[in-house]
Amino acid sequence: MDICDKKYGEVLALVFSDLLFIYMFLPLCLALYYFFSDTAYRNSVLIIFSLAFYSFGEPVWVLLLIGSALVDYLNGLFIARCRRRRSRAAVLGVIMSLVINLGVLILFKYSGFIMENINLATGLSLPVKHFTLPIGISFYTFQTISYTVDVYCGRARVQRNFFDFLLYVSLFFQLVAGPIVRYTTVASEISRRRFSVFDMSRGVERFILGLGKKVIIANSLGSIADELLTFETAPVSTAAAWAGIIMFSFQIYYDFSGYSDMAIGLGLMFGFHFEENFNYPYISKSASEFWRRWHISLGSFFRDYVYIPMGGNRRHQVVNLAVVWFLTGLWHGASWNYIFWGLFWGFLVAIEKLFLRKVLDKLPSLFGRIYLLAAAAAGWTMFYFEDLGKLKQCFLGMFGKSGIPLSDEITMSLLKGSCFVIIAAAVFSCPVCRILSEKTEALASKSVFAYTWAKIAENIVLVGILAVSSILLVKQSYNPFLYFRY
Repeated sequence: MDICDKKYGEVLALVFSDLLFIYMFLPLCLALYYFFSDTAYRNSVLIIFSLAFYSFGEPVWVLLLIGSALVDYLNGLFIARCRRRRSRAAVLGVIMSLVINLGVLILFKYSGFIMENINLATGLSLPVKHFTLPIGISFYTFQTISYTVDVYCGRARVQRNFFDFLLYVSLFFQLVAGPIVRYTTVASEISRRRFSVFDMSRGVERFILGLGKKVIIANSLGSIADELLTFETAPVSTAAAWAGIIMFSFQIYYDFSGYSDMAIGLGLMFGFHFEENFNYPYISKSASEFWRRWHISLGSFFRDYVYIPMGGNRRHQVVNLAVVWFLTGLWHGASWNYIFWGLFWGFLVAIEKLFLRKVLDKLPSLFGRIYLLAAAAAGWTMFYFEDLGKLKQCFLGMFGKSGIPLSDEITMSLLKGSCFVIIAAAVFSCPVCRILSEKTEALASKSVFAYTWAKIAENIVLVGILAVSSILLVKQSYNPFLYFRY
């Protein structure tokens, strides 16, 4: 098995769901980290391992990461100095941060897309250069921008130690795929952290659960989705289209939420407390609720740094929503399907704010859940296909307009062979784990005996998840991480 599993053009990256990471990188990092008691030495260990982790993708991009951190470290100092003198020049620091960070992001991620569309619109043949996208650039760019804006607004104290700021930017457990961690969330923990057996235990538990989500469920269903949805121009049956999109809907949820769980768990192991990034989005009853539960760190970023500064709900609400959702779609990728996907969700959120939410509130909750699941299926279809011709073909298949039988033997066979994983995916997309955990903790005050056996059973399940995940990682060749492409 390859030590790095997701190709990014020609770039390979080390990921949490990798045997090399689980059984070599992480134990060695923890051992060296806890060998020292001084926070400064521990920070040095984390910086070294974080840069080493990042260099698995492409060593040269480590320089870009350090450069990005240095730019906004200096911008932060400049802003703080100007604010102290009550000088309006502080805004220049924010402008420099935006121009440099967004300029780099546009260069690497969007320049090829922009030139292609200029050529298409004008009939010109300007050269189109496609750059290899540095892993995690969409995430750490937003983190450093949020830092300079928060310093300017007085929400964050300036960091005067460059290496402490570099630690914030480069932490390997949230660097390549989020969640988007704001400086204010971890500012105090950068310089002061305490070892906690409870946090370590919770961190290991959270990491294993996230690993199970990724390896056992996401990988299994993702391979089915790719098999069903990988077609050229041939028509696709209704069963294949719907089954493929449903499998992908589960795959992207368990893939990304699993990775977020692992990131949060790793943070706890090292004394950092990150905010939740997913909150069972598929139980939502509206598009607005869905986006309060899905990729929470990204949604809150656009809300706090784009939507509210533009006026939020106070003025030009529809325009503000359109801009935010256009940017949300574009953030995910330099392709028109992502833009359509973002505007689709923006349209739903807008009409809910205007009138639809009032209608949904008067109906039984079942109607809202069906509406959301249908919207999610349509949205993930747009998200999956970058080729608009294939997107059209899939939609035709979903609505029985492909001109072929509604079902096919291959689809039925794949679904029968994966029925247990599909059932598990459906069940655990609901707050089953949370309810079981709450009931277990409630036993502590009622029966020590019952509580003890419940915890033993819980640990046996965790060991089982780790064992099964490890076995699958040895056998599986399919182990992508979807959000590396964004």
